Amino acid sequence: MARLISQYNLTSLPVVDEEMRLLGRVTFDDVIDVLEDENTEDFLKISGVSEDEELSGNWIEAVKSRLPWLIINLGTAFLASAVVRHYGSILSNLTVLSAYMVIIAGMGGNAATQALAVTVRRISLYDLTDNQAYRTVLKEFTVGLINGAVTGLIVFIFAYFFDSNPMLGLVIFLAMTGNLVIAGITGSSIPLVLKRVGIDPAIASSIIITTFTDVFGFLLLLGLASKLLL
Repeated sequence: MARLISQYNLTSLPVVDEEMRLLGRVTFDDVIDVLEDENTEDFLKISGVSEDEELSGNWIEAVKSRLPWLIINLGTAFLASAVVRHYGSILSNLTVLSAYMVIIAGMGGNAATQALAVTVRRISLYDLTDNQAYRTVLKEFTVGLINGAVTGLIVFIFAYFFDSNPMLGLVIFLAMTGNLVIAGITGSSIPLVLKRVGIDPAIASSIIITTFTDVFGFLLLLGLASKLLL
């Protein structure tokens, strides 16, 4: 109903029974209230916060709603930590990589969140066909590739002049580009997959995509450094 009003710029829609007798109408402001409630709910779910917490403001309820997701996130963070431990000898020889790790992970997380927010919004408004879902992922792949190349080039220039190491800049450029591509793919495909299997994509997506961008961001940076800089 909200989709019809939005698509055709209607001010109201009639509500009729099986015999087409008018029972009432749904106005535009009623639909706006529903959409606002749904958008708020999705935003809170993506953040790992329940709607009840927003209404009550009780700290006990806040801990109950947030702590389980933080514990899950802590578990996934250990995966990224394991990657860093595995390449500990490289970090010992190239301590400058530690500074760029933060940039790679942060940019990947932000890009994935952008793709996730747009995709969850699409899912909430439309029943995406398989072809539309494919085009959504393809679009986010393209966006990630371009954004990764541009931001990677900026960091490459910084590393070239500040660290006087063009090979370091190349490693960072490749890692940044690769991680933002992964961010686009995971940020768009994971909510689509969760929706397909009957799981609310707004609830679990953010935890999963953060794991992907952190793990693969570190893998790309440290793995490439081990091949090209040592």
